[in-house]
Amino acid sequence: MSELLVIIQIAGRRCALTAHDVKSVIEIGAITPVPRAPDFIAGITALRSQTLTVIDCRRALGFGAQDAPTDGRAAVVASGGHSYALLVDAIEDITTATGAAGQVPGGFGPEWSRVARGMIETMAGPALLIDLAALIAGPEAARAESEAAA
Repeated sequence: MSELLVIIQIAGRRCALTAHDVKSVIEIGAITPVPRAPDFIAGITALRSQTLTVIDCRRALGFGAQDAPTDGRAAVVASGGHSYALLVDAIEDITTATGAAGQVPGGFGPEWSRVARGMIETMAGPALLIDLAALIAGPEAARAESEAAA
């Protein structure tokens, strides 16, 4: 497998997004809050003439607010016909996968299990391969699924 990946840091953990999903990396500017939006939606921002929904990835995973400083950049992605800016701790590199994603014995932890497709080896080292749609759906989607199953 020689898939290109964008390596990012979320909550201190090395993660990977497929480069195909990442449209660009931007310096995040002013973020305008959106009333009554879930807390993992930081607000909206503008990229040229396009509005981006800004997702705080730590909160989307169910962690608390951003404690560590970020590098001020965001990954711009598209999912379901909408554009998003993903606030992450850092954007590290673009690299190549050296194998397919595999499971980790014992799992990744409850916050990560909803969004991790598996551990993937890359030229930059191992990373959790992120399911973009699950990350964007946020923790409320996980709660709704568990309540529906009960």
